[in-house]
Amino acid sequence: MNFVSIRIITGDVARLVDFYERATEVSATWANEDFAELRTPQATLAIGSTRTVPLFAPGSARPADNHSVILEFLVDDVDSVYKNLSSFVEDFVNEPTTMPWGNRALLFRDPDGNLVNFFTPVTPAAVEKFAR
Repeated sequence: MNFVSIRIITGDVARLVDFYERATEVSATWANEDFAELRTPQATLAIGSTRTVPLFAPGSARPADNHSVILEFLVDDVDSVYKNLSSFVEDFVNEPTTMPWGNRALLFRDPDGNLVNFFTPVTPAAVEKFAR
């Protein structure tokens, strides 16, 4: 089995896609106005409209209502990324902080309130764990 993507359901696909394109510097591939994907070498972030929810099961997902999942992105230099994000991210939960497990991490919220973590391994053990 391979974990290949995560999907965010939103009431405004264009706004969320624009945010993630700016934050990740990855261009989205649009299937239609209700669905787009940002593909990275390891996984895909899919963004779907509330209009797609009934295709799976009516009422099974609600936009802007996540209180348990953190989207995590490995970046080369979290401190540099923080400077770039400062021009458009409105809700930083913390500034870059070195965590006990060896990652320097930055936590913020996307326009729908989803938590996003950009991190860079900084200790030898963390660097080894994420070696490409």
